[in-house]
Amino acid sequence: MKIVTAAALLLLCLCATAAVSGNGSTETALTVTPGDVALLSCYTDGNATPTLTAWMKNGREVIRGGGSSPSPSPDGQRLAVLHDGTLKITRVIPGDEGSYLCNTSLPGNNTFRARVLLRVTSGPENVSSSIGPATALSNGTLIAFRGSTVSFNCSGVSYPSQQLTWAFRGAASSNESLVSTSGSWLDFRIEDIQPSAQGVYSCRAHNTLSHQAVNKSTQLLVYYVPDRHPECSWAPAQDPSHFQFICTWFGAYPTPTLRWGEDQGEQGASWKGHVYVSEVTDSLSLTLNRSMLFDGQTLRCMPGHLALAPGREKSCSFTLKSPYPEGEPLAMAQEATSITLTCTEIVSTPPANTTWRKGLQQEEIVPGSKYVLQKNDPVFKLTILNISKDDEGYYFCRSENPLAVRELEVYLTVRTSSAYTGAIIGIFIAALIVGSAAVIAKTVYSSRHQICLGGGFGPMEEDRGDVLSLVESDDEQIFQDAVPRLPPLTNGCQTTLVQIHRIPSSDHEDEETADSSPQQQEETVQTEEPVALVTF
Repeated sequence: MKIVTAAALLLLCLCATAAVSGNGSTETALTVTPGDVALLSCYTDGNATPTLTAWMKNGREVIRGGGSSPSPSPDGQRLAVLHDGTLKITRVIPGDEGSYLCNTSLPGNNTFRARVLLRVTSGPENVSSSIGPATALSNGTLIAFRGSTVSFNCSGVSYPSQQLTWAFRGAASSNESLVSTSGSWLDFRIEDIQPSAQGVYSCRAHNTLSHQAVNKSTQLLVYYVPDRHPECSWAPAQDPSHFQFICTWFGAYPTPTLRWGEDQGEQGASWKGHVYVSEVTDSLSLTLNRSMLFDGQTLRCMPGHLALAPGREKSCSFTLKSPYPEGEPLAMAQEATSITLTCTEIVSTPPANTTWRKGLQQEEIVPGSKYVLQKNDPVFKLTILNISKDDEGYYFCRSENPLAVRELEVYLTVRTSSAYTGAIIGIFIAALIVGSAAVIAKTVYSSRHQICLGGGFGPMEEDRGDVLSLVESDDEQIFQDAVPRLPPLTNGCQTTLVQIHRIPSSDHEDEETADSSPQQQEETVQTEEPVALVTF
């Protein structure tokens, strides 16, 4: 139990006092808290013992007493007047607050009056704070997520007055006052909260009269994850029979949980594919035996983190595919020239290691003065310089990944110079034959009017009579008439008289002839086409 007296106010730092003297009276202020013992002094100027002291509160007498023995109060024995006139109040309650007046009688018929202003303070009490939306950990620490809006609320009760304050202590600041008020409720919010807002937030309630204060502190962590998906990569393991898959996801706080597994068609938070390995880290590697891998298999890496909202899961994956090099299977080159063999591989996952090899033994080709290798994914080129007959044969574009080895077989044929000479001669002879035939045909066609038709050569056929009748007839009837032999020409060739007759059709022509006059028929006979001579 605490006892507070007017004389000891400054020493106890529990109240502020003020004294006013005049007309034999003083005034004192006393501040106490509920449950304390308050001592209200009346006469303090001398050593005389008052004979009678009366105490009044707010104009009403509450107790009277004095002399050699104290006088208790009927009010539950909480009030009593001590021998020096002091009023003792036990277990102060808020209802004891008020203005007290003492009137004391001193020896020699002297009186003394004193006023005491009793203040009963309370609080801060019922101080509470809330931060949200946030997730609470088992130790009471709260978690907010980057980019969200977080509200801070602080409340408390103090009498007669208080000051509420939100303070922040973080990595870059210490006990920084964010906002304050004299009311019973204080709130503010942070929009688009960032990691720099991570720290300890304190709700402070301060009684401005008693100077008592209460703090409610809460640690707030700001969790965040990168916007990008994790990155999946691969690398050969030290053991050639194994292969290593790597998953990295940097930039998350706190460190995420990564897991490697085989995707069986389910994704998201409910993904239940076979999990190979899971670990709290931002870089996780998985090493598998090649015998565990197959074409079409999908491997997936998924991070786990509290900052990943449902439906916004991140992951990376790839589907394993065997290599398939493509290119032309046949190539041809001439001696002393150069040739470039091309191979393309675009389907392999992980990307295959592609090399050029020579011969059925598949000896690996080493770049040098003879061979030039060019790699421009996904195209792989082999250039052979100064080709000779020894370069003829099989070449292999070999692609290998963890699943399989595939090869493109290319056969190179080397042509010698003599082979090309024979081809050129053959082409020349063929062109000569075609040209000669064209010349002969043109010559015969241009001399077609000088051909001896049916004639012979020499004296054995001098007496032979030839007849050639060219007939133009609708009924395609041919009439042959003997024509006289012309005398031989000086060039030794026999000459045949060729008569060309126009034979009218049997129906139409006869009808026209019957209708015509004898004179017209005579003109028709006279208009026979002239005779043409054909000689050799």
